[in-house]
Amino acid sequence: MLSRKDYIRMSLELNLFFGRIMKEHLIFMEAAFMMKNSDNILEADTLKEEIEKLLMEVVSISNGPLSSEVLDSGELITPITLKSEKISEFDTGICIDTNITKLENLLVSDQNFCFTPKLEQEVYSLNERAITLVSAVIDFKEKIINNILNCSIFINLYYLLIDHILREAKLYLKMLMNLQSPCKDKTRDTILEQEIFWNTIMGEHALFIRGLLDPTEVELFNTSNEYANIFNELVEEATENDSSIPEITEESLEATIGIRDFKREGTEGIINCQIKSIAYPLLGDHILREANHYIRLLNSFMKGNSC
Repeated sequence: MLSRKDYIRMSLELNLFFGRIMKEHLIFMEAAFMMKNSDNILEADTLKEEIEKLLMEVVSISNGPLSSEVLDSGELITPITLKSEKISEFDTGICIDTNITKLENLLVSDQNFCFTPKLEQEVYSLNERAITLVSAVIDFKEKIINNILNCSIFINLYYLLIDHILREAKLYLKMLMNLQSPCKDKTRDTILEQEIFWNTIMGEHALFIRGLLDPTEVELFNTSNEYANIFNELVEEATENDSSIPEITEESLEATIGIRDFKREGTEGIINCQIKSIAYPLLGDHILREANHYIRLLNSFMKGNSC
């Protein structure tokens, strides 16, 4: 059973990471709908605003209880998140609450923080509202996927990308529900299952990067393809389980550090107008933060800590 301290800390860190991921998914979808689908644009924007409100609440009680590992990992925000948001807001015309990012940049970890019963109850309420909101996001994504499959809608996003962000939303919901269970000790995915999930995500990121680059960016295209193949091999290796878990973890960490650096350089290149693509910088920063998150997980696995 989780202690009060761990429950509060894990809940806040989960919502800060995945809440931002969810709101950006909705931004990507909102920007990709055709004008004739104004109802979907409005629904995506409304859900985005609801998530931003929840995120602001989470940030307001997160100064102190977070772990230094998470704050230092670059999974919540990066040095280029704020700039990426401002440029992407200008590019798309979609309003993005950058105050959330500014406030997150001020968060610190306090080893002497007092984890009170009152705060635990407040976090429990936040998690319950997050479950309701993420469930609505999942329903929205599933609706769009179904419309794509029956050819009743056109959207400037790959089907795989929408399926990709749906899987991430379902993971977020699963983790929230595990935290909210009465005993708070639900069986968690094994290290191998988590690595299969995130290696799949990293490999798909490489495919998306490849598909968003201008055809003239041949070197970057080839690098993206190489990473897609590397992560596909890691997924196959983990699925077949021919190697030991520590070996797979080490290989996954090396590959994820590599693609993390590639994503960071690519995002900076888009910000500085040095790379030709049909991606805006928030998408690059988004997948960079997911790589940072996975790197922290892999490092914890290598230390024998699956948290």
